[in-house]
Amino acid sequence: MSEKVNITSKGIQKVLKNYNEKQAIAEYIWNGFDANADTIHLDYVTNELGRLDSLQIADNGYGINFERLQQKFDPFFESEKAIQIVAPKHTSKMHGRNGVGRLTFFTFAHNANWNTTYQDEKGLRRGIIQINTGGLNSYEAAEEVATESHTGTVVTFTNLRISELDFEQGVVPFLINEFCWFIELNKHKKMQVFVNGKALDFSANIKSLEEFELHYADTGFKFKVKYVHWKESLHKELSKYYFLAGGEEIYKDYTTLNKKSDDYFHSVYIDSDFFRDFDFKSFENEGQVALFGAAKSAPEYRFLIKELNEYLKNKRKPFLREYADRLIDTLEQDGVFPRYVTERERDVSKTKLIGLIKVLYEVEPKLFSSLSIDQKKMLVRLLDLSLRTNENDGIFNLLSEIVQLEEEDQHDLREALGFESPVGSL
Repeated sequence: MSEKVNITSKGIQKVLKNYNEKQAIAEYIWNGFDANADTIHLDYVTNELGRLDSLQIADNGYGINFERLQQKFDPFFESEKAIQIVAPKHTSKMHGRNGVGRLTFFTFAHNANWNTTYQDEKGLRRGIIQINTGGLNSYEAAEEVATESHTGTVVTFTNLRISELDFEQGVVPFLINEFCWFIELNKHKKMQVFVNGKALDFSANIKSLEEFELHYADTGFKFKVKYVHWKESLHKELSKYYFLAGGEEIYKDYTTLNKKSDDYFHSVYIDSDFFRDFDFKSFENEGQVALFGAAKSAPEYRFLIKELNEYLKNKRKPFLREYADRLIDTLEQDGVFPRYVTERERDVSKTKLIGLIKVLYEVEPKLFSSLSIDQKKMLVRLLDLSLRTNENDGIFNLLSEIVQLEEEDQHDLREALGFESPVGSL
């Protein structure tokens, strides 16, 4: 059987131009997890030149049913419009989109061969699908009676353009950061990813981990909480709350500290029977009331989120102080600070300026993110000029309008500006 999809091979490569070999390989692992696999094996063979001769990605999922083959391999494109494969917003269950991820192999190999075993009403069936880079818009498929005793899919890639060194130093660390939060979320399922028989150590990306319990006394509900501070970015997943009941994910949403431009990567897993009939969408439309179970307006939920937000803020503070020190080192290296004529100026003016920069970074890291060196120079030297001309009140009032200052932030900022004693909120 030969089938064509609705876009040219070059068009598919154009649509998927933002994908590299690391992201592409990750997509095949997501395909396995989407198919309810709990174990993924990546096995490769190298040649004498240190390049990969072949790569296999095998899963023990439910396979690819040939009755829905076109749905799996036809992206349903009508034009060469840019489409990204994105993770769903409020659930971790499905990542693949319209089979597009299965075509990303062109980033690292010329040929891909799927050998899949699936269950239908006739029993176990076996299918083979073949695609090459020159014909991404078409595939060859054949079906036969299965000889295997269980379902699953093995994808074999040949004519590869990736070295063993690139795989070990580039792909493997990328996969750890890509899947560590997901493996932690599904720890009760004992999910694993193996590379040449060795299980990936997803804990390598854990900076710290804490588990504790919150108890809402009025109704007796308990919330088991697991907090993970990650060393590096989780790619597209970002920092989220995961709400579970009996270990199964019900819903997920961003934490209040997500996208703060401070590299504070974290995940919070909350397991409670309270979420079994919970209506997480009731707050999305004002005035809508949950008909069954609890909703975000419930006192238990408000208690939980308040406690967790406070917990995260306290966890973030020492992290920001550490990064504030790194920021100062970077500003020094880039020659951002003004030139001070006398030693007294360096001791007094620069010390005061550094203290202010650190407080500002801890209050709002975005003030210093994505700035060029010239922009950093302008910001830092304007702050220095304001301090020299005793415009402390002006700086405080300006920053109060730009960023939201909590009482503690106000105290720290006024102290950095040299006020004798803090005053109430403005």
